Amino acid sequence: MSRRARRRRGLILLSLALASGGLAASRVSDTVERVEAQVGRPQPVVVARRELRAHARLDAGDLAVREVPARFVPGDALASPAEAVGARTAVPLAAGGYVTAGALGGPVRSRGGLPRGQRAVEVAVAGGGPLADGTAPGARVDVLVSTEGQEGSGRTFLALQDVQLLSLRPGSAGTAEGDSKADAVATLRVTLRQAVYLTAAQNFAREVRLVPRPPGDRARSGAAGLSSGDL
Repeated sequence: MSRRARRRRGLILLSLALASGGLAASRVSDTVERVEAQVGRPQPVVVARRELRAHARLDAGDLAVREVPARFVPGDALASPAEAVGARTAVPLAAGGYVTAGALGGPVRSRGGLPRGQRAVEVAVAGGGPLADGTAPGARVDVLVSTEGQEGSGRTFLALQDVQLLSLRPGSAGTAEGDSKADAVATLRVTLRQAVYLTAAQNFAREVRLVPRPPGDRARSGAAGLSSGDL
């Protein structure tokens, strides 16, 4: 076989390898998207690095962070070890077990009154009038975001689950850019990542709406969404 033929054969094999790699990557990406649609995107949660007895005072060496699909994250899970350092366990924890607010009898608080690693963020919401009549501060809510696509198409999806409502006050319509339906301003207790997400939603989404949870309901569902074409 001549050098030119060998070179041509090598180029063909390389092209096939690249094409196969691209196809494999595409299939992996599709699989990841399907799984995330069912169980949610991975979220950081604090777990016990080793077995811990009840009433043990925690330090950074006792804790680790794991990525867990949103569907399986407890409602009172901690996102940062800083929230638990210095606290005492209320119950024994197995190695790898979730370190939750309940397991600590309440996380260590910062001077601002919020758990470390969490923020209070204001969001302009629609339907806030009726919500204010029957939803007290401290209630747990889900956050729905509606977007508007091209030619009037749009999508509504479950953006956040089981977040705490700190306060709700009346607000004038159009308090969010491009949002003429907002009639209240809600203050929510969220993680920093969630605060960034909600701020972007407030600036670019057509509508943000809160759905109160029944008392004691801390269950999480998979990702949910509906586009205008599905109606």
